[in-house]
Amino acid sequence: MTAVLFDFSGTLFRIESTVAWLRAVLDEAGLTLAEAELTRAARELESVGALPGGAAPGVPMPDEVAGVWDVRDESAELHRAAYTGLSRLVSLPDPALHDALYDRHMSPVAWQPYPDAAEVLRTLRERGIGVGVVSNIGWDLRPVFRAHGLAPYVDAYVLSYEHGIQKPDPRLFETACTALGVEPGGVLMVGDDRRADGGAAALGCGVHFVDHLPVAQRPDGLRPVLDLVG
Repeated sequence: MTAVLFDFSGTLFRIESTVAWLRAVLDEAGLTLAEAELTRAARELESVGALPGGAAPGVPMPDEVAGVWDVRDESAELHRAAYTGLSRLVSLPDPALHDALYDRHMSPVAWQPYPDAAEVLRTLRERGIGVGVVSNIGWDLRPVFRAHGLAPYVDAYVLSYEHGIQKPDPRLFETACTALGVEPGGVLMVGDDRRADGGAAALGCGVHFVDHLPVAQRPDGLRPVLDLVG
């Protein structure tokens, strides 16, 4: 293999829990909820799928959200509209909190790298293997990599909202291969979504899947990548 492409959320990084997400935004706003009320609101936010990178929606969406959900990662505006639309299904003490929650999830402090991410990326760099990040996303994740010290190991970022194309469209993976100057046949795509990340196979890339688990439950899920690339 001459290069490895990685998904972002659920592969290299994991978003904070829904409770931590809501608590941080309430603290920033100077608002306090009784613990039982906070737990209830967090549970409802998780049920509707309001946390990007968190659980998928578990309840039917209103028509206005359903209309943008499948293309939410094609632009920053669609991404925000989809997730704040879901958040607004849940009653919160201040309507401004819905946009504040969305803003919070873009903060580097809301994300934690998996324990072996730095080791794997550093080793790939030492072996002279190119690294790209290919993500379905509606905002610039580069600051997350910089804040957590992983930016030096990434050669290219290909983000759906910057190209108006979502995985599994092979064109997004092709864009990454071109950015790295490699042929798809020598590339491994690593991700947690069999449909989205599996789209790389149509281009001729190898594909390897990891489990989208909390950080503490997946200490070494990325290490097999080092064996796969030789």
